[in-house]
Amino acid sequence: MSSIFNKEFWIAEWQKDKDSDTYSVHKGYSTADYWDKASLSYDQDENERKSRRQDKVLAMFQRSGIDFEGLRVLDIGCGTGMLSLALAKKGAFITALDFSKGMLDQFETRLCISDNKDVRDRIQTIQADWHSLDIKQKKWRNTFDLVIAFMSPGVATPDSFLKMMDCSKKMCAIRGWAAKQNHPIMAALWERIMNGSLEDKPQSILFKINMLFSLGLFPDISFDTVAWNQDTTVDEELDRQMAFFKRISDKSDKALEGIIRSYLEGIADKGRIVRTHKGLTATAVWEKKPFLRQ
Repeated sequence: MSSIFNKEFWIAEWQKDKDSDTYSVHKGYSTADYWDKASLSYDQDENERKSRRQDKVLAMFQRSGIDFEGLRVLDIGCGTGMLSLALAKKGAFITALDFSKGMLDQFETRLCISDNKDVRDRIQTIQADWHSLDIKQKKWRNTFDLVIAFMSPGVATPDSFLKMMDCSKKMCAIRGWAAKQNHPIMAALWERIMNGSLEDKPQSILFKINMLFSLGLFPDISFDTVAWNQDTTVDEELDRQMAFFKRISDKSDKALEGIIRSYLEGIADKGRIVRTHKGLTATAVWEKKPFLRQ
């Protein structure tokens, strides 16, 4: 029983999960190239935007005692910037980091909209890979009032997760998959390319939550069922799938393109592909100060 209250136990369990076949799936999502391609269809569907649960997240922050005015925030894996923008409109100052230029380009486009120009000077965007970024050199240790990482591959390892907490002097928040349904396009391509069944068990947020418990940190946790569609052209979907499978397959680019294009053209409707995303997400917000057991 005592082992579950030991940080090293959960780091080891997390590592076991990484070393399984599941991690091969995660590796496909771990490149800037993949997210550059994905950014073209990001946040286009109303249900996808609703899945961000912005109002609910802001309410969780307020319930945790966060005062938005003047708040210094680090957003790791900011994506297209929806949460950063919402916080800036509440009076926060944001350092928004992502390794994908495509995602940051979408964010910058959003900042140019007339309704958002009034908060432009509160947001700094940085293109960098969180895994290799030197927070000591950046002088980011214990610097930010709030550090967030929502659906971010940046905190997919124990070291990167602990580094995230090192940057906070008050609060942290994460969101990730608690459960995820395989989508049929990826499953079908996986069988054709990897010669086996897809077991897409994402790097679970539950490892992170259990590690927090072991550190004496008890987050406010909320779960949400989400579902949305992404509508792309065959070529857009081909680019995204190529970026994914080049990371994990030993097949040549030419062979991969042949397999992927053939499948996509076979399922396309008038040249378009609809990807369905379904799953359960968890959001956790916590104070950095540990609870001291008696």
